[in-house]
Amino acid sequence: MRTVLVLNGPNLAHLGNRDPEVYGSASYANLVATVTAEAVALGLGTDIRQSNDEAELIGWLHEALAQKQDVIINPAAFTHYSYALRDAAEMLTKSGLKLIEVHISNPSAREGFRHTSVISGVATGTIAGLGINSYLLALRFLAN
Repeated sequence: MRTVLVLNGPNLAHLGNRDPEVYGSASYANLVATVTAEAVALGLGTDIRQSNDEAELIGWLHEALAQKQDVIINPAAFTHYSYALRDAAEMLTKSGLKLIEVHISNPSAREGFRHTSVISGVATGTIAGLGINSYLLALRFLAN
């Protein structure tokens, strides 16, 4: 069974508590359970991780490259300024692997500083603004 690495950036462990009007009421545990169930239904395995540490996320992207794993990533705040994360994502996609950038909210409909993603330009695709369904659509794409 092919395993997809699902990475979540800073503050996502606090889903359900942090700005529910923006991110919804589902907890991080709900996100993990929903993504895992969808992956199983699609015949995929998942390895779902969360970190507030930029270096750890970069290390996980390097690991995905070495293991030839496709990645779904919600870079959270790192979306807007982490060129180091962008460079690691670019290595992955230039190797022929897929990297789908997802966002629970729609960054383009929020504060101006959130309108720019340094990740989108190297991602295979971006899905935003559909809540947890953003992850599910990314899984469906990768399953096909």
